[in-house]
Amino acid sequence: MNILAIIPSRYASTRFPGKPLVMINGKTMIRNVYERVSKIVDNVIIATDDYRIENEAKSFNANYVMTSTEHKSGTDRCAEALLIYEKQTNKKFDAVINIQGDEPFIESEHIEKVLNVIKQKQTQIASLVKEINNNEDVFNPDKPKVIINKNNNAIYFSRSPIPYIRDTKKEEWHLKNKFFKHIGIYAYKSNILLEITKLQQSILEKAESLEQNRWIENGYTITIDYTKRESLSIDTEEDLKKALNF
Repeated sequence: MNILAIIPSRYASTRFPGKPLVMINGKTMIRNVYERVSKIVDNVIIATDDYRIENEAKSFNANYVMTSTEHKSGTDRCAEALLIYEKQTNKKFDAVINIQGDEPFIESEHIEKVLNVIKQKQTQIASLVKEINNNEDVFNPDKPKVIINKNNNAIYFSRSPIPYIRDTKKEEWHLKNKFFKHIGIYAYKSNILLEITKLQQSILEKAESLEQNRWIENGYTITIDYTKRESLSIDTEEDLKKALNF
C-alpha cells in the first residue's frame, strides 16, 4: 500500500503562535517531527500556509506543500496537501497518515499501529487510544475520551467523562471502569479523506469541538487500536517547558 504521511503545520496557533519553529534539542519542533516520521514512512511532507515554516522546511530539504490559509482543521489541510502532492509527483497514494506537528517525541509505535490498522481492507479511518489511569485525566476536557464497540470502532468522542458511572463517587470513577483517552493521530484511506472533508459541520462536532464526531454522525467508521505509551503534545509554552525537561 502506498502511504503518504502529512504533517499539518500552522504558524498562527491561538495558544502558542510560532510553535512549529521553537527549538528543541538544537532543532525546530517541525524538524524533530519530520525526521522521526521519515524513519518509518517513505513519503513524508509538511503541509503549511506560512512562508516561515516553508523556509524552515527548505533549510533541511524537507518535502512540503503550501496550502490555503482558510482551513479549519488539520484534516482539511491534509486533503488539500494530498491532491497537491499527487499532482506534483504524478503519484497516487492509497492512504494518508495525519501526524500532529506539535509532537516532537512522537512514538514510533503510534505510527506503526495506525499504519497496520489502515492497511486492513475494511478500515476507513484509523486512530489510537490509551487507557486512562488517573482521575484527573478522566475529567480533563483537554483530553478527549472515546467509547468503543466490540468491533473496535469508535462510538463517540467527548470532552466529558464517558461513560457516566452511576452510584459511585467521582473520585473513584477511574477505579470502577475503563476510560480511554484519544491519541491524536489518524490514518485515512485517501478516498475517505476526500469525502469527509466535504461534509458539513455536525451538531455533535460543534458541541464538543471534535471533528471526529462529524464522521461518525455521517456513518463513517473509525477503527481503534490501543497503546500503553503516552503522547506528549505541545499546545502551550508551559507544555514546551515540560517537553524540554523530558
